[in-house]
Amino acid sequence: MRRVVRQSKFRHVFGQAVKNDQCYDDIRVSRVTWDSSFCAVNPRFVAIIIEASGGGAFLVLPLHKTGRIDKSYPTVCGHTGPVLDIDWCPHNDQVIASGSEDCTVMVWQIPESGLTLSLTEPVVILEGHSKRVGIVAWHPTARNVLLSAGCDNAIIIWNVGTGEALINLDDMHSDMIYNVSWNRNGSLICTASKDKKVRVIDPRKQEIVAEKEKAHEGARPMRAIFLADGNVFTTGFSRMSERQLALWNPKNMQEPIALHEMDTSNGVLLPFYDPDTSIIYLCGKGDSSIRYFEITDESPYVHYLNTFSSKEPQRGMGYMPKRGLDVNKCEIARFFKLHERKCEPIIMTVPRKSDLFQDDLYPDTAGPEAALEAEEWFDGKNADPILISLKHGYIPGKNRDLKVVKKNILDSKPTANKKCDLINVPKKTADTTSVQSEAKLDEILKEIKSIKDTICNQDERISKLEQQMAKIAA
Repeated sequence: MRRVVRQSKFRHVFGQAVKNDQCYDDIRVSRVTWDSSFCAVNPRFVAIIIEASGGGAFLVLPLHKTGRIDKSYPTVCGHTGPVLDIDWCPHNDQVIASGSEDCTVMVWQIPESGLTLSLTEPVVILEGHSKRVGIVAWHPTARNVLLSAGCDNAIIIWNVGTGEALINLDDMHSDMIYNVSWNRNGSLICTASKDKKVRVIDPRKQEIVAEKEKAHEGARPMRAIFLADGNVFTTGFSRMSERQLALWNPKNMQEPIALHEMDTSNGVLLPFYDPDTSIIYLCGKGDSSIRYFEITDESPYVHYLNTFSSKEPQRGMGYMPKRGLDVNKCEIARFFKLHERKCEPIIMTVPRKSDLFQDDLYPDTAGPEAALEAEEWFDGKNADPILISLKHGYIPGKNRDLKVVKKNILDSKPTANKKCDLINVPKKTADTTSVQSEAKLDEILKEIKSIKDTICNQDERISKLEQQMAKIAA
């Protein structure tokens, strides 16, 4: 007997927006024309790129800080141009990276309880791009390895622990890079580009492993992400401007495993992938719906599940890692939908009658522990994510501070793939005492700056209070 209806435990997944008092209100979401998600989430914080005069800024809110957000709420505001992309470090819930139109990448350490003062000093500034930086993505398994991609068509992979650019892929893309995705163990990346090619790249060997020309024929932006089994999932447009999704095997990119046409809307489809359940959620920019599909080994491989629809269009979308979900309520995904002036969590649930832990919905998932150190990965090692069980819920541990130990560039040989003018500079053996005194001086200057910032903030507060007193007295 042939089954008429495909069996799947995710057929009845349904989405529900939270009540108004659990939204984050009165946020001026960025209006910059860039196709990133504008929002990044982890089990502690939600970060949202916002409109900012005289530079770029983003908000970092503790998850429980719902309701109306005051206009004077502190921001992360060290960039001199609009922020285009943000990404939380998967191995430290207090570290976030941001890429900006000012051509820099900055890495920030957020205090454990959230911001009380605006943050202007990043832990490290990564300079190497010659045009705006629109993509930042942390390595999934190696600590302190960060990828950035800019409009100079270059991809740079940094060791954040030393502040160095160790891999520079600046000759692989002839046109703008739309997105970059790491594979499950971080040994390969896949990219979608304006030249309509999808490329699979080995970053350490600096070679293209596979590529497909005209993966989608349309001229509008594409997206490409790696799935857990090594296949590549893409979204794009047909020549007739219909939105498409496709599944590819990097070992044979001639023909897609599956190709589906969806509708004729013109918003870019942002894919969010859950490797534990093999579900892909597609959020179109400017759409008011989230469609979700299950990827399986049986034809047609990409199975439509359902659509979550709402009235308001979405400006961007954040996606919570699995360890931040409520397993007692059978929650399998949580999105943070950006409207024009607010952020609204949307919860995806599998209906179950039992209150017990559903181990078929929650296989062991990637935890916050890094499987490799940065140096091991750059030396050629690979490792799968270290998995944790969610049976008793995820309890966040203590995060260690991000420490950046900058190497003395004059003492180190310039790396082959780093454009460096120091080849003819004689090596200098730095006197340790002078290095120590310099470090001490830096420390003192930083302290002076933070005290000055505090004084400024207090001054503003005093003047506001005086004004209020004057009004009351009048």
